[in-house]
Amino acid sequence: MMDYLIPVLLLLASLLALHRKENAYNLLLDGAAEGLRLLATILPALIMLLTAVHMLRASGAMEQISKFLTPVFRHIGIPPETAMLVLVRPISGSAALAVGADLMRQYGVDSPVGRTAAIMLGSTETTFYTISVYFGAAGIHKTRYAIPAALLADLTGFVVASLTCRLFY
Repeated sequence: MMDYLIPVLLLLASLLALHRKENAYNLLLDGAAEGLRLLATILPALIMLLTAVHMLRASGAMEQISKFLTPVFRHIGIPPETAMLVLVRPISGSAALAVGADLMRQYGVDSPVGRTAAIMLGSTETTFYTISVYFGAAGIHKTRYAIPAALLADLTGFVVASLTCRLFY
């Protein structure tokens, strides 16, 4: 079914343009040009964000921070093994998936750590990526309370993911 989604959408758009007596090709080109302009405004923030994530992981800083925060995670009920995931998830989705896959490979998918990691991945967001994309697309330069609120929501997601895993598994 998904293989036919894009061709069907293009066909429907073409039929609608024909019905309205508009040039479908020019409309698609205008949409593509608008998408490229949007990409040009978002791309610098994305490149900076992905470069920073790679540098933090390559330098070993993320491992040092996660070791430092282990007692705090134990105190609030988050498994210390997931510290790296908690740190990287708000920054990069692909890095978080890699960390989650490593945790599941190391501890097993049915282990408390593996299940907690899976729930964390599903219940939190890549906050900085999302804010940079959406605020950048809208031309908003001052995020005000959006970042603290989003990070608090992520922390809530991490804690509730740990609690859910302990209660139901």
